[in-house]
Amino acid sequence: MRCEGRQRLRHDGGVPPAAPIPSIRDGVFFTHPGALPRGKHRLPREEVVAIQRERVMIAAVELLAAHGYRGTAARDVCVRAGVSLTAFYENFADRDQMLFTAYDRFIDVLLARLVGVSGAGSTWGAYVEEVIGAYFETLASDLVVARAFQVEMDAMGRPARARRRAALTGLADLLRTKHLEWDPMAGDRIPAAAYLTGVYGSRQAASDALDVEPADDEATRARLRVVQGDAVDWVTRLFGD
Repeated sequence: MRCEGRQRLRHDGGVPPAAPIPSIRDGVFFTHPGALPRGKHRLPREEVVAIQRERVMIAAVELLAAHGYRGTAARDVCVRAGVSLTAFYENFADRDQMLFTAYDRFIDVLLARLVGVSGAGSTWGAYVEEVIGAYFETLASDLVVARAFQVEMDAMGRPARARRRAALTGLADLLRTKHLEWDPMAGDRIPAAAYLTGVYGSRQAASDALDVEPADDEATRARLRVVQGDAVDWVTRLFGD
């Protein structure tokens, strides 16, 4: 007998278990702090709070990537993180503040990787290739976090868009400043908005590569590599080599 519906029944009449929620990659954007000691311990209050915050943010990012914004309730985050709702609200005012705090971490790590590309002793074209490579490779190094913040966070509305806009504007300013180091006259030829367009285009191409089902990691990384090459090509053409 054929069964229709959102869940397919097994031959024994049971419902197949839900697919496991993928975990972040430890040490890229977030670091698993481990479990708190049971019973009485001598850990300073500040350390306990830091451990709880990290665990909550990790759990939230994993749920956001797997189930989207609507599927990331505070109670579910607490269950996955192994903390109480009381601990949650001691650290964050609400779900949105928690997710924005995690997003800020994502942006800080990403910006640090890109700023770390100095381009000293190379050409402008080589710098473009290296900085775009750093962006795509950082995303590929933790696809769970990348999917959460490049795809699913868009559902959070205007505040999320404002954060994204600020981050991308910062990246565009970095790109323009670096270009002027190689070509001081570039500012007369190329408007600042062109750099922002390049950054938005690269970001959207990466997001589209991440937003494909089924979300097989190797296939996703392969798509990101293709998009990375395309972005290097058209950004270099846009601004000149």
